Amino acid sequence: LLFSLCFFHAIVQERKKFGPIGWNIQYGFNDSDLRISLQQLQLFVNEYEHIPLKAVTYLTGECNYGGRVTDDWDRRCITTILRVYYNEEVVHDNKYKFSPSGTYYAPPSGPYDSFLQFIKGLPATQLPEVFGMHDNVDISRELQGTKQLFEDLLVTQVQTSGGGGGSDSETQLNDIASDILTKIPATFDIEDAIEKYPVRYEESMNTVLVQEMERFNRLCDVIKLSLVNLQKAIKGLVVMSDSLEKVANSLLVGKVPDLWSGHSYPSLKPLGSYVTDLVARLKFLQNWFENDKPPCFWVSGFYFTQAFLTGVKQNYARKYTIPIDRLDMDFEVLPCDEIDTSPEDGAYISGLFLEGARWDNKKMALAESLPKILYDAMPVIWLKPALKTDISTEGKYVSPVYKTSARQGQLSTTGHSTNFVLAINVPTIKPQKHWVLRGTCLLCSLDD
Repeated sequence: LLFSLCFFHAIVQERKKFGPIGWNIQYGFNDSDLRISLQQLQLFVNEYEHIPLKAVTYLTGECNYGGRVTDDWDRRCITTILRVYYNEEVVHDNKYKFSPSGTYYAPPSGPYDSFLQFIKGLPATQLPEVFGMHDNVDISRELQGTKQLFEDLLVTQVQTSGGGGGSDSETQLNDIASDILTKIPATFDIEDAIEKYPVRYEESMNTVLVQEMERFNRLCDVIKLSLVNLQKAIKGLVVMSDSLEKVANSLLVGKVPDLWSGHSYPSLKPLGSYVTDLVARLKFLQNWFENDKPPCFWVSGFYFTQAFLTGVKQNYARKYTIPIDRLDMDFEVLPCDEIDTSPEDGAYISGLFLEGARWDNKKMALAESLPKILYDAMPVIWLKPALKTDISTEGKYVSPVYKTSARQGQLSTTGHSTNFVLAINVPTIKPQKHWVLRGTCLLCSLDD
């Protein structure tokens, strides 16, 4: 158990190098966490004939290490990791395996030097399997490092070039601004939307549509105003303010300006992909306005996804006169990528991506990721409101859904996270702990 605890300490420290797949938030686990856990383990081993593993696990996972963990999904992860190293098999099995290959295991009892020799014999480079992860995470880690390197280089380039001054930069800026302005359509007419889709007791989606239009109008107004003012500043008609200069610097290096991000939905896409994605979202709402409610909702296209989810539950609650606080979402993954009819109750959604796993259409369950394929598109999912007492998670992996691959978010004034959307129960053949260690989740949008 002592060796297992030290191994666990190393694992939770090293998972940080994998970024959000390792931990949603980077925690400062340190030697004091290990020291107090060792003292407690020694106390329980000496005081009790049979080691109370439940108590030791709770103190170590929920108090000592878990006391630093603020994210619920990270808490689930750390307790799942600890159960691999704190169990009866570690005590009774002379070579209890920490990894599937058997490369990492708990050595049999012996003198102190034998443990040191065993540790020196472990691979110098840690394989992802020791963390319970897929080999693809090494690719994700390298991509994150490369992306960070190029971002730092671009920041240095802008600073050394004096903010991109010169006629060439001004021409380039003017062309970029003109291109974006031509792509973004006119703002939605809210009065027309309210007239066509009035507030109705039995249809909450009308309110969702109008509110989404208002949010995207505000974002588009900020983007258009900043670009128009930037073009005027280039011509010398207005003063190039500090905020406009930051917009100009971001446009030159292909980044989304902070001014836009402050009024935008979460996105890690570069400038070109961001504009394309924004136009697609606006088109989704325009089609909804012109052709009525779609049979399948592009869930990634919402600005505030929680409003849509609440609307789905509200429609069901009002239809069957059930208190909404007694309802929750149940889920069914359908064997199709598109669907032309609406369900009787609930809603069909599409546009989600799996990270850390893939969807097996034959077995209709989660499966291991294919080599070098980091993300897998999910088929249509049926959101089915149901009584909380009727929803079962047996044979399913409770997967968090995030808006971006950063996973980490802040608590907004609405009480919702700016990144986390909801948890979806996805069918699985393997036990849930397998996918928890893999860092498996669903994403609304990718980074490219």
